[in-house]
Amino acid sequence: MIAEADGGSAPGSRPRLDWRIRFAALALVWGLSFLFVKVSGEAFAPLQVAFARVAFGAITMLAVAAVKREALPRRPGLWLHLGAAAFLLNALPFTLFAYSEERITSALAGICNATTPLFTLLVAVSALPGERPTRNRLAGMAVGFLGVLVVFGIWKGIDAGDPVGAGLALAAALSMGAGWVYVRRFLTDSGHSSAALCAAQLSAGAVELALVTPLITSLPQAFPPGPTLSLVVLGALGTGIAFLIQYGLVRDAGATVASMVTYLVPIVSTVAGVLVLGESIDWHQPVGAMVILAGAALSQRTNRSK
Repeated sequence: MIAEADGGSAPGSRPRLDWRIRFAALALVWGLSFLFVKVSGEAFAPLQVAFARVAFGAITMLAVAAVKREALPRRPGLWLHLGAAAFLLNALPFTLFAYSEERITSALAGICNATTPLFTLLVAVSALPGERPTRNRLAGMAVGFLGVLVVFGIWKGIDAGDPVGAGLALAAALSMGAGWVYVRRFLTDSGHSSAALCAAQLSAGAVELALVTPLITSLPQAFPPGPTLSLVVLGALGTGIAFLIQYGLVRDAGATVASMVTYLVPIVSTVAGVLVLGESIDWHQPVGAMVILAGAALSQRTNRSK
C-alpha cells in the first residue's frame, strides 16, 4: 500500500490505489491520532508529544524512502520550502493540538480539525488559481461546516468546553490548512516522489522541534508502556504513513479536496473517544457527523457540464 499511496508513478509500476480508498484510510488513521495524542499526554509534556511523533514519523519515512531507493532533495531552496511546510504542517499544529487536548476531549479536538478545509479553501482561492472552487465544492463545504456547528451545539452558545483549548485546536487547523496549500504550490511539482518529500519534511520538522523542546521541557522521568506505545504508533502510523498518503492525495486530487478528509476525522475521533476513553457525547454530535458526511459527498460531485 505504501508504494501505491505514492503520488508519483514510474513507467511500468503498479497502478496506484484509488484516491478515494486512500482518502477513507487516512480519515481512519488521523481520527485515531487524537486518541493517541490524549493517551500520550498522560505521561509526556505537549512539546514532547509533538517532537516524538514527528521524530518517529521521520524515522519511518526515511526507512520507506531507503527501501524504495528514493533520494532526498538536495537543493537548498527546496529545503527552505520543506522547512516552512514542516513548521505549518507538523511543528506548530502538532504542538497546538497536544496543548489543546490538555483542556478538551480528543473528540472535540478532532471536530475542530474539521475546519481545516475551510481554511484551505480561503488560502487556496488567493494562492492557487488552478483550484478555484466549483459550485458543488462550495456547497459541500458549506454543508460540512454546518455539520460542524451542529456537532458543537451552536444553539447552546457553542458548547466547546474550555474555550482556550478549542481555540488552540482551531489555530492548529488554520496552520494545517495553509500548510497543504503551501505543499501544493511549492513541493508537489518539485520532481521528487511523495516518499522523499514526506521523509524530508518530517526530518525538517523533527529538527525544528528538537531545537525548542529541550529549552521548555525536561526529560521524562518514566516511560509507561501505554503512553509510550501510543506515541510510537502516533509517530510511525499517524504521522509518517499518514503524511505519505496525504502527499499523494494533494498531488492526485488537489489541496482543497485532500483537506476534506478532516470532515470525516471527527466521526472517527468521537467514536474512539467514547469507546476507548469513555468520553461523553451529546445527541447532536452524531447528527452533526451525518451532516458532515453529506457535505463531503456533495463536494465530490462533478458538474455534468464540465
